Amino acid sequence: MLAYWVLNNAFQLFSLGFLALIWSPNVAARVIEVHHPRSPTGGRQVIRLDTDWRFWHSFENPDGITYNQLKAYILPSSNDFIANPSDRHQQPSSEPNITVQYADNNFDDSSWETARVPHDWAIKGPFYVGDDVPVGGGMGRLPVQGVGWYRRKINIEPDDADKQIYLDIDGAMSYAIVWLNGKLVGGWPYGYNSFRLDLTPHTVVGQDNQLAVRLDNPTESSRWYPGGGLYRNVWLTKVDKTHVGQWGTYITTEASSSSSATLNLVVSVENKAKTARDIRISTDVFEFDPETGRRGRKVASFPRISRIVSPNQSIDFNSSTTVLNPRLWGAWPSQNPNMHIAITTLYTGDGDKAIDTYETRFGIRTFTLDSNKGLIVNGLPTRIQGVDQHHDLGSIGAAFNLRAAQRQLEILREMGVNAIRMSHNPPAPELLDLLDQHGFLVMDEIFDCWEIQKNPNDFHLIFPDWYEADLRAFMRRDRNHPSIYLWSVGNEVGEQHTDEAGVAVARRLVGIAHDEEPTRLVTSAMNFAKPNMTFPTAFDVISLNYQGEGIRDTPAYSQLSGIATPPLYDSFKGAYPEKMIESSETASSLSSRGIYIFPVTSVISAPVNDTSGGNSTTMQVSAYNLYSADFGSSPDKVFAAQDQHPFVAGEFVWTGFDYIGEPTPYYSARSSYSGIIDLAGFPKDRYYLYQSRWRPDLRTAHILPHWTWPDRIGKVTPVHVFSSADEAELFVNGKSQGRLVKTQYSYRFRWDEVVYAPGELHVVTYKDGKIWAKATVETVGDAAGLRLTADRPSIRADGEDLVYITAEVIDNKGRVVPQATNYITFDVSGVGELVATDNGDPTDFTVFPSKHRKAFSGLALAIARAKMGKPGPITVTASGANLQPAKVAVKAIWGVNLVLLK
Repeated sequence: MLAYWVLNNAFQLFSLGFLALIWSPNVAARVIEVHHPRSPTGGRQVIRLDTDWRFWHSFENPDGITYNQLKAYILPSSNDFIANPSDRHQQPSSEPNITVQYADNNFDDSSWETARVPHDWAIKGPFYVGDDVPVGGGMGRLPVQGVGWYRRKINIEPDDADKQIYLDIDGAMSYAIVWLNGKLVGGWPYGYNSFRLDLTPHTVVGQDNQLAVRLDNPTESSRWYPGGGLYRNVWLTKVDKTHVGQWGTYITTEASSSSSATLNLVVSVENKAKTARDIRISTDVFEFDPETGRRGRKVASFPRISRIVSPNQSIDFNSSTTVLNPRLWGAWPSQNPNMHIAITTLYTGDGDKAIDTYETRFGIRTFTLDSNKGLIVNGLPTRIQGVDQHHDLGSIGAAFNLRAAQRQLEILREMGVNAIRMSHNPPAPELLDLLDQHGFLVMDEIFDCWEIQKNPNDFHLIFPDWYEADLRAFMRRDRNHPSIYLWSVGNEVGEQHTDEAGVAVARRLVGIAHDEEPTRLVTSAMNFAKPNMTFPTAFDVISLNYQGEGIRDTPAYSQLSGIATPPLYDSFKGAYPEKMIESSETASSLSSRGIYIFPVTSVISAPVNDTSGGNSTTMQVSAYNLYSADFGSSPDKVFAAQDQHPFVAGEFVWTGFDYIGEPTPYYSARSSYSGIIDLAGFPKDRYYLYQSRWRPDLRTAHILPHWTWPDRIGKVTPVHVFSSADEAELFVNGKSQGRLVKTQYSYRFRWDEVVYAPGELHVVTYKDGKIWAKATVETVGDAAGLRLTADRPSIRADGEDLVYITAEVIDNKGRVVPQATNYITFDVSGVGELVATDNGDPTDFTVFPSKHRKAFSGLALAIARAKMGKPGPITVTASGANLQPAKVAVKAIWGVNLVLLK
């Protein structure tokens, strides 16, 4: 259907400059949304502003502008999200008395860098190394600070004279201020929220108009890598003066079952015309395939509504309908994530002319958050097997890329993940589309701090002015996503410590959330507040960070400073028997992929230090997966705590992937150690421990460590095996090391007295007395060559789709050399280009765009893309000193070639 529409609208696509973009992964869904408005009946145009940007960055303040200086002009941008009219901000009567040369139409930006949006100015580096640096380990040691300017022409055609023109920005880091034709339009300071600005008063019809966006990233403004720039998509929306408002539809489900479901619809209509309009609204509901963008059979229609909308008025239209035998949205793997789409059309009252068409994707489903059974989806209890995720995408940074996000979800789902917590901010809207599409559950979160700071320049500075607008905007944008089962308004906020003062802030936020979206419950992640404190009383759901399994509560952690908390699941259950309890952060287990440090602790959980799984000289952490941050625990300890308390709904592990910044425990590094998967996307050993728990029917056995230890001959080298089996027998060079049986609350097989001898490790696992799975690890030879593997055979020729290529250092028998650190050079020929390289080593300060990368534990990664509009062959070659080179071929093709999650 999409190809048919493209062919039949080719002339219009060429005239808009769309044809080169039509296959973009980020725009594919939006093109379908534009389908109906582009029809002869009229409607809205949504144009992606991704190319033709000019960008310039300064570490200083080159223009003398500050947010506070222009605050009075920016605050009115939030008025649509402030409920009480008396609290809304008045637009100043005069223009600000400043000169802004970079926003001027005649400013010469020809010497500026050409950029494509989404864009992260900081990811190319270089890294700051050492202690006395502008940006330290917490924010990733990359040059995020300073002021960035983006400039671009936008065309306002003669046909746009009677239209409303909006700029829609999905995310801009941070303190965004926007000018058009030298006139200040408005802005939005919170870098993670999506926002809209009305360009109409400043547009000049029939010519190019100069758009300018200023961003300002302070140092000490984040606890992790925030990125910098227009790092999410930017859109130009052209609509009739009377139209469906921003995020102007809201669909809820009630009385849902496999036989019928009642749908309630709210449509918000804005009339920006100078005269009243007689409006009729029609909404039809179809089954929808988000993978192809095709709508299926029509399943329902809402009653048509007619109303007169006065000038400068916004009216909500309410209606209901019933869907018979609905295909329900459900969480994988036990249910299917069926999607629907509602097509809302506005007509003028004096005819059948469609003046606006608006599409709403949604799912029909019910959530019950039960205090004893946990999360129930469509009547089926569903265990939360979740991970916490920060927003960066590894070596490509914070700039959103659909394929990069999709790859992360593929890797997570293979492990058994069914839920994602957004840590600790609104995500890119396309990520939520992916999560809907593939049946992941979502805990959607907005704030990391409120009025009490965590860093000198963080959100606390603007919280009083912006919390209501930010919260309402966040919820209106995301409320139709069926994957979201819970809203979170905070993470480990300082107000946990302030008794009634903190509770008062919490209740304001919860009240706004209930007012804005009453069908879902609200929580805040707590690492300090206890059952006898007032803070938890403000929330519908108890979300615990580390407190369920206990913090510093065992002898191995007794020497550490900081709060010590006994396991508190029972205490919270006693205090709040009617509330569902979940763990919003668990474990914070730390490890470096492929690094093993001896001796190995004999306990199931221990903190990292130089005598316990860590090496502060190399800044690496042992991958035996028994070591944690000071406040954390091993996976084994968490599993036992949850299994002993079956009323707990499940867990979100800190974290799914390593992320840039917050490199606990070594802040001289660049990236975190807490991921189950490293920054390059390579699974750590811990991956297979979670897989054995979350996918118990998968026949696997995973052995650690590797078995190439020339300096450990005759030394004790513990061997652990992860498997869902209940028995296992280990052999070293054919000699049994004993057959072990898992006991209650044990989650791994461990032979802690094995003496290393070169050769072969072999394990046979059993379930119910029968062989379950086998695995073998061998001593390998010296590094002799390279092997390349691409994650896909073809990608789209759109300049955005990515291919991820794994480089393995192998011996002369083709086995990966587990301690190899050889330098590898990647070259890309044909129609492709290199985007970034990585290896998952948190101590590697080689800039990400470099073609040269040292292997880490035998592996490295290259990321390539096709040049925009250039189909054809791409060849990636890897070479290294004294290594047999390798190459892999990939095709760049036209067409929608989305790789589906398996």
